[in-house]
Amino acid sequence: MSSSPALLMRLMASAYSVAEKSGAIARRVMQSGDLGIVEKTGANDLQTAADRLVQKSICASLSHSFPKLTIIGEEDLPVETVEEDLMETKQAEEVLLKPCPPEYSSLKEEELVVWVDPLDGTKEYTEGLLDHVTVLIGIAYGGKAIAGVINQPFFNYQLGSEAVLGRTMWGVLGLGAFGFQLQEVPDGQRIVTTTRSHSNKLVTDCVAAMEPHSVIKVGGAGNKIVQLVEGKASAYVFASPGCKKWDTCGPEAILQAVGGKLTDMHGNAYCYDANVKHMNSAGVLATLRNHEYYLSRVPQSVKQALS
Repeated sequence: MSSSPALLMRLMASAYSVAEKSGAIARRVMQSGDLGIVEKTGANDLQTAADRLVQKSICASLSHSFPKLTIIGEEDLPVETVEEDLMETKQAEEVLLKPCPPEYSSLKEEELVVWVDPLDGTKEYTEGLLDHVTVLIGIAYGGKAIAGVINQPFFNYQLGSEAVLGRTMWGVLGLGAFGFQLQEVPDGQRIVTTTRSHSNKLVTDCVAAMEPHSVIKVGGAGNKIVQLVEGKASAYVFASPGCKKWDTCGPEAILQAVGGKLTDMHGNAYCYDANVKHMNSAGVLATLRNHEYYLSRVPQSVKQALS
């Protein structure tokens, strides 16, 4: 066994630890009662103090440990000195103990792109729908999402004041995914999860075309991928632009690590290179199983509108 873990596993161990810290920051801001809400482009596009602090924490911590990484975060923040208490230098032991898939064992920092959504489901965060909220860190190599971390800061919050809050899920292609129990929707059930606050006729037409037995409307792309891997939904259908690369990179890697798939509405994979446009402009279709079935149900009108 090599004396030092491969770069990817060290980066993942750091991402895991800073995601845990991020969850604590999100809880602390919520507890303070002052969310520091700013409208970015409108009432459905908000930024809070938690978005700002978490992004600073993740970007500064990873840049400090891996200075040649390219890191792209959702929030457009001024360059400023980051407070010491936002820095996370720890690396999660449970990640370092796992073997790096051989195909990723000799990656270099400058070959990797990290996509960060400091608070996915910000609108839900401001409305108290705390189970929708996630912190997302995705790692891409050669344009492909290869590893990801999802932290749910408020996991268990419905259990009351005694509950231990938060959990972190992570995965690497070729290794697997950890921190949750993989489950599938019961056989024959088609349960579609889709947007709660960004719907339109295209979105609803596409969902109806899947002939679902039931439809769940929730916030957050990360939250919807969690529903897929925990057997609460069989397909995540969002036939509209609006989702961005930082929403999907980390979750896609975790989904793929357990055999799932995320594409646009035409069945094409998204590219996560540093220079790509941030918008997933041809929509998102994600499944744990039977991707081809759902793809075959996408109406021609949807494909044309999202060409």
